Amino acid sequence: MKIGPYTLKNNLVLSPMAGITDRPFRQICRDLGAGLAVSEMTASNPKLRHHKRTLLKLDHSGEDEPRSVQIVGTNAQQMAEAALFNQSNGAQIIDINMGCPAKKVCHVAAGSALLRDEPLVKEILEAVVSAVDIPVTLKIRTGWDTLNKNAPTIAKIAEQAGIQALAIHGRTRACKYNGSAEFDTIKLVKKSIGIPVLANGDITSPQRALEVLDHTDADGLLIGRGAQGRPWIFREIDHFIKTGENLAAPNTAEIKSILNRHIIQLHQFYGDIMGVRIARKHIAWYFNHINPSLLPLVKESFVIQEPQQQLDCIDKIFHAHTKTKDQAA
Repeated sequence: MKIGPYTLKNNLVLSPMAGITDRPFRQICRDLGAGLAVSEMTASNPKLRHHKRTLLKLDHSGEDEPRSVQIVGTNAQQMAEAALFNQSNGAQIIDINMGCPAKKVCHVAAGSALLRDEPLVKEILEAVVSAVDIPVTLKIRTGWDTLNKNAPTIAKIAEQAGIQALAIHGRTRACKYNGSAEFDTIKLVKKSIGIPVLANGDITSPQRALEVLDHTDADGLLIGRGAQGRPWIFREIDHFIKTGENLAAPNTAEIKSILNRHIIQLHQFYGDIMGVRIARKHIAWYFNHINPSLLPLVKESFVIQEPQQQLDCIDKIFHAHTKTKDQAA
């Protein structure tokens, strides 16, 4: 799969997720099979550009290429300036967010709220594409609500504006994350435009991934929540698509190694205090896949404040997991 001049190693992309797809998680997913990993969305407002949290979102040190940075906003000029700023700071692909359903984003008419204003969509896309000399991609939903699924119209606007790949989440903004994703709209969009289309929504297994690709004829997949606590899902899907066979699941030792590496990188990236706090949700997601019965023990670990104590606690939880497996055997 190609985006502009970049040929990805496969057609599986880690979806941008606020508060989740930071550099440590992006790199873990890249190492475990993702062909591309998109940063968390960053505000185009120049007043926020040098905020500590924003600077962390834009930190790509040592990250695999190509580096994709997502921007969000409603002002075409600010979006163009944000794209140019990120290009000058190492971004190799700019991704525009018109898919986020969060109230705080839609309240200011950004994210998926923009789908209600097609002329503004056109203005923003044209401004961003003309401001940079790197590929620009776009993420949208199928529409504002079930009565207004205008993704095919937005897709044509995007293609004409010079967008080089389009990702579509199979829900409307009104759906948020409720119900099941639908892929008929994505199939319709794929038939109507010539740029790469990525399908997104409820892709949580290799079998589901292949079903979505077959149904939509999409060029690739955007995977978000399915990778939380299970970053190896990318290699599992990649293997299944290529061979039709299930890849052996990682054993406990490998999962422990991946989790420890992830948590240590979070500590190093954010510092001890924030690193420990941010790591908690990831630990819960990992163990929800490994052994949900251990979640009460995981929650007890949330009071821990020190990095090494957090790592020691992970060892303790894995020991409990091994014990329950032995008892079940």
